Amino acid sequence: RGSPRRIEDSPVEIQHTVIVFDAADIATESAFWAAVLGGTVDPTDDWHSIRVDGQTRMAVQLAPDHIPPDWPDGNPQQIHVDLWVADIDPAEAEVLRLGARLLKAVDEEGFRVYADPAGHPFCLCRH
Repeated sequence: RGSPRRIEDSPVEIQHTVIVFDAADIATESAFWAAVLGGTVDPTDDWHSIRVDGQTRMAVQLAPDHIPPDWPDGNPQQIHVDLWVADIDPAEAEVLRLGARLLKAVDEEGFRVYADPAGHPFCLCRH
């Protein structure tokens, strides 16, 4: 992996990035993402880290008043995650089994849009 990458003349030296989702039910949300990523959950009362290969990759923070995005035209999303996979069909079966719901299949463009258990949109994209 090497040393952290530094942009020339930038005072910001990023050591690690973590995507953090808000959710009212952090146990369900973190279990979903840990299963999708093949990781584990390291929980505290209001923050669950999702760890893969010993590193935190995602996290879920408690947001009791969280209102899920209503993709594509309702409550706006702030972020979404694209997961690039070799074969969308078995990946779809697995995320649906884990609690995702299909929002839209755009197979002609090579991706499908889902909502995770807290309603955050994410895509499975053909690699």
